Amino acid sequence: MNLIHSLIPAFNRAPVVSQGHRDEDLGPTVQPHYEIKETDEAFGLTVTLPGVTKADLEITAEADSIRIVGKRSWSRPQDWTVLYRETSDATYLLELDHENAVDTDKVHAELRDGVLRLSLPKAEAIKPRRIEVA
Repeated sequence: MNLIHSLIPAFNRAPVVSQGHRDEDLGPTVQPHYEIKETDEAFGLTVTLPGVTKADLEITAEADSIRIVGKRSWSRPQDWTVLYRETSDATYLLELDHENAVDTDKVHAELRDGVLRLSLPKAEAIKPRRIEVA
């Protein structure tokens, strides 16, 4: 182990998992950091995707899951020597199951400065409603 790796703690590095998914081979993937908040009307999902542009982002909303794939297109200049990198070149992959709790027709997404924000409106069937007693 070289000196730089002994100085920087390894516990902050995200594990790289080699896996393929569905019909495509994504190669090594890593799960990005994400946060979910809930209101009565919607779920808010914030995903950290450093180095991912809108062109390299794929979001799929299905009946029971949300799938986010982000590929980084940055390449190291030829005259650079890497001493340490906090992130790898692995593709980001995040899959979340929601059991038909999201109205997939009304999902809104925004990517700004490497942070993806999704608004996932709740399906009418799971929204709280007031029931009058007769």
